[in-house]
Amino acid sequence: MEEAQWYVVHTYSGYENKVRDDIKKTVISRNMQDQIVDVMVPTRQTVETTASGARKTVETKMYPGYVFVKMIENEATWYLVRNTRGVTGFVGPGSDPTPLSPAEIHSLGIKVDTVHVDFAEGDLVVVVAGSFKDTKGVIRAVNESRQSITINVDMFGQEVPVELNFAEVRKL
Repeated sequence: MEEAQWYVVHTYSGYENKVRDDIKKTVISRNMQDQIVDVMVPTRQTVETTASGARKTVETKMYPGYVFVKMIENEATWYLVRNTRGVTGFVGPGSDPTPLSPAEIHSLGIKVDTVHVDFAEGDLVVVVAGSFKDTKGVIRAVNESRQSITINVDMFGQEVPVELNFAEVRKL
């Protein structure tokens, strides 16, 4: 099986988080989690001074106008990402997406942390971040290499499998 690579997607400024969330939702609804593995907007913590002189820590986007997508490039994934509202195109020559090299990923400061957890099938978890926050579910599958679990979520009266990153859930 082909390995997923990181690609850069250009978006309208201010639409980065919306594009990320829309891609994630579409991936789940089309059951393409094995083809589009991760979508992220790199951020960093900065300290800002307010008008009153108070200092506060704010999360800012490292690359405004860009979203990073880890995917297996094929016609279906290209179409899904390219036709997401707010996306203007892939970074690369013409309409061809160009994957980032490991050196480029490192130089951009993108750190993909490996999380080690003791999740097992049958464990009860609660979602602590994302679209399904505060949802409880039983783990149906654990994917160590992708750092994700699959739980069933009740949507419109039907059980729907949802894949979540380890960082998005907490064991009960």
